[in-house]
Amino acid sequence: MSAVLASEPFLERAPLELRDAVVQLLPAPAQWLGHHLITILAVVLGFSLFFAFTTVAERKLLGRLQNRLGPNRAGVPKFSILPFHLRHKLFGLSQPFADAIKALTKEDIVPAAADKLLHFLAPVVVVAFSLMTFAVLPVGRHLVPVELDAALLYFFAAGCASELALFMAGWSSRNKYSLLAAMRALAQLISYELPLILSVVPIVLVTGTLSTVAIVQSQGVWSFGLLPHWFVFTPWGFAGFIIFLIATLAETNRSPFDLPEAESELVAGHLTEYSGFKYALFFMAEYFGMTALSGLGVTLFLGGWQAPAPFLEFIPSYLWFMGKLVGMLVFFIWIRGTLLRLRIDQLTRLSWQFLVPLALLNVGNAAFWSLTAHWSGPLNLVRWAIALALVVTPFLLLGRTLSAGFAPRTYRYAS
Repeated sequence: MSAVLASEPFLERAPLELRDAVVQLLPAPAQWLGHHLITILAVVLGFSLFFAFTTVAERKLLGRLQNRLGPNRAGVPKFSILPFHLRHKLFGLSQPFADAIKALTKEDIVPAAADKLLHFLAPVVVVAFSLMTFAVLPVGRHLVPVELDAALLYFFAAGCASELALFMAGWSSRNKYSLLAAMRALAQLISYELPLILSVVPIVLVTGTLSTVAIVQSQGVWSFGLLPHWFVFTPWGFAGFIIFLIATLAETNRSPFDLPEAESELVAGHLTEYSGFKYALFFMAEYFGMTALSGLGVTLFLGGWQAPAPFLEFIPSYLWFMGKLVGMLVFFIWIRGTLLRLRIDQLTRLSWQFLVPLALLNVGNAAFWSLTAHWSGPLNLVRWAIALALVVTPFLLLGRTLSAGFAPRTYRYAS
């Protein structure tokens, strides 16, 4: 153990000490392999359980938003040795495990004309690439599975590869609805990948690095011992964060951008010919993608594992990261329960005519912010005023032209 790590509080280094203790039990030639297998298992099992309970939390929160009950019955089986009053204290928390058993036992139906190999590989590939994105997320001060100098490039390369799996699913089904839905899903993903990546460019420009670890460390500064220097608290960082959130909703097929699975329009989209556990794998990959992008947003804009104030650093860094991550996911669930689905023309117009120009202008704003970092005193107020103007003015001008030429909607309700 390094001297830097040994100086950390016990709770901060506890996960690494546990891993090292298990590795020491293995023979010397197998310790290197054991070290990496434990890391992989921790990422896969940890985020799989996180996905399972995220589905329960989403169903319960949506139930609250819609004034109804969420899952509350699935619990310990009746033949359990636990007493009756304890079996019903789980409040439906075992629902994801019941759903997993149901998906595993359902019949796997494959169309006779389908390409059997690609039909099988599509859900496997999309889950694999979604899991790969977690490898470069620093979930704690010393907890990053793989530390890369080009971590951001790796993240987006792995994330973009899932588009291939969606097209494989639509094309291999030999179903015209599935194929059309896959093409529409690709159009949506490609449209919003550009603003998503452009929203990250200002971070790279200001920090001068592609390493997620270095980006988090660059935000570990506080003014007056209280105000954190997270990038979201700068004009260009706040604008980039909003663009990042909108693009993340579209990239993960979340409402109001859930057109690829719009049952009223294209049956079930590229999933029409899938059933059983293959069907569940697509939704697992969707949640993995949402969690990974939320983790990236926390890393880039919200200080990552950094505490919001120095006097709160006694709390382990990985708890701060998980708390911020949960907050992001709750926000996405709230959006799903609030906003209506867009039309495909509204979706693409929002990206190409609004988000992309804003993201490009925000890159220039970040360049101005970086070049004027030495300004102080009254000049610092001028710096903030110019940076805010470079955010607000394009937003107002582009917002006015976004719906130009389209008649206002008229809503009529049954009396």
